[in-house]
Amino acid sequence: MKKNRINRLFETKKENIFSVYFTAGFPNLDDTVKIIQELEKNGVDLIEIGIPFSDPTADGPTIQHSSEIALKNGMSLHLLFEQLKNIRESVKIPLILMGYFNPVMQFGLEQFCKKCSETGIDGIILPDLPLEEFEAHYKKNFAKNNLHNILLITPQTPEARIRQIDKASNGFIYMVSSAATTGAGKKVEDFQQDYFERIQQMNLKNPRLIGFGISDHDTFANACKYAGGAIIGSAFVKALQSGNELQNSIRDFTKKITGNTKTTAKS
Repeated sequence: MKKNRINRLFETKKENIFSVYFTAGFPNLDDTVKIIQELEKNGVDLIEIGIPFSDPTADGPTIQHSSEIALKNGMSLHLLFEQLKNIRESVKIPLILMGYFNPVMQFGLEQFCKKCSETGIDGIILPDLPLEEFEAHYKKNFAKNNLHNILLITPQTPEARIRQIDKASNGFIYMVSSAATTGAGKKVEDFQQDYFERIQQMNLKNPRLIGFGISDHDTFANACKYAGGAIIGSAFVKALQSGNELQNSIRDFTKKITGNTKTTAKS
């Protein structure tokens, strides 16, 4: 079995990993592949493709709105896999599907994992799937299809639980920056530096990416001091609504985030 692309990324690039989230089927139904291709061209290291869902409880208004639009556009898991079936002919970076367990359960977990493997998906983020449930019922299917289950921690997660998550993880740990829904607009001083430092000092075996509230160069650079990189969602989804051509929106957005921060992989 080939090494998972997520592991390859973290082996070759130790800092300033730039990960972007967007909702599949937004702003237009057929934009998904174009957005992925443009993000890779503009130096993004990792992409999280959101599976739209009617009740996205962990998401703020921007991503909720994008999910509503995507569903109205006609996006579904079946269509998403159809759109992505040839994605590996043009895109090399790791791809993750992120969403809620309900659509995956309706699709069928075994079939879902198989389709992910066939499509070239490297990992899954399902915030509402408890670790114990995953390990008891779904872990074998993920492993069989070389899929990483990416788990989340928050400032409120106890140390024992963090160590349990670290032991169960094999890609990276998603560090939620604060106990809130997703959303752009935080300033550097809004983040809990003591939380970042505490996790840093735990010497976990897995690398970490910080997400929720990362929206500009300052918050991205600050997060990168305490983890392998950062994930940007709401700010990018907003950029897609700018009315500009996708190519221009994505180029301008990625430049704004990275600033003078190096985003090229180390040799």
